[in-house]
Amino acid sequence: MSSAPSSRPTALVTGATAGLGAAYARSLAGRGFDLVVVARDVARLETTAATLRSEFGVEVEVLAADLSDRAALERVAERVASTRAPVDVLVNNAGFGLRQRFYDGVPADHERMFDVLCRAVMVLSRAATGAMVPRGRGWVLNVGSVAGLVPGGGHYSAAKAYVIVLTETLAGELRGTGVKATVVEPGYVRTEFHARSGMTSGGSSSLSSRIWLDIDDVVDASLDDLFAGRPVSVPTKRWKAVSTVLDVLPRGLVSRVWNGMPSGARRRHPTSGQ
Repeated sequence: MSSAPSSRPTALVTGATAGLGAAYARSLAGRGFDLVVVARDVARLETTAATLRSEFGVEVEVLAADLSDRAALERVAERVASTRAPVDVLVNNAGFGLRQRFYDGVPADHERMFDVLCRAVMVLSRAATGAMVPRGRGWVLNVGSVAGLVPGGGHYSAAKAYVIVLTETLAGELRGTGVKATVVEPGYVRTEFHARSGMTSGGSSSLSSRIWLDIDDVVDASLDDLFAGRPVSVPTKRWKAVSTVLDVLPRGLVSRVWNGMPSGARRRHPTSGQ
């Protein structure tokens, strides 16, 4: 934890030890932010914090929490809402994918997915903006996905659709307060999740390498959009085109096309490696 007050702004990142979360932490540290890093694994948190302190010279506070646990989530919410040590930027990134169908999957797994991908985003966004609005300054970045535009993408798509609509609603409510909310809707991003799951991102994959995004490009583009006050961020022109098509096509058609794909392709969630 920080041993002395700092004049730098502070960003809190959930799921900060791997994938997009680790990249957000690095990018924000490089932009001059002190950090609060949140994840379940204490050892990985401490390693991440030590690396960030050494490389960027910023203060890094470690907060171990499983966001599916309501008591742990409340501890994170209290930190986000602190007036003694304000959080200027919240990045709701923590998440995971399930390689199972909704109707015959394990109920506890789907409940945990809802708690992490939806309830935690709701609770922390509310805690953050409740503290930021009186100060007249702050930013909330919620990690959605292009999958949230796809009816038929399983529980993951449903969860990301919630994140998208919640954030756009919040951005509208915050207009004129000085506080900004942005949802990033990336496509397929190269992260360690895909390697662990056997989902390659190179030319040997059934998916063309052209649709895969570099993790730093996604992070930098979405942070730029956040600080510019844009409510929706879709990194790269090709994925902007995909999201536009998904948005204007009849939902029944999108669902039929998606459900007509091989099951392995359907279960490749674009940003499930958070």
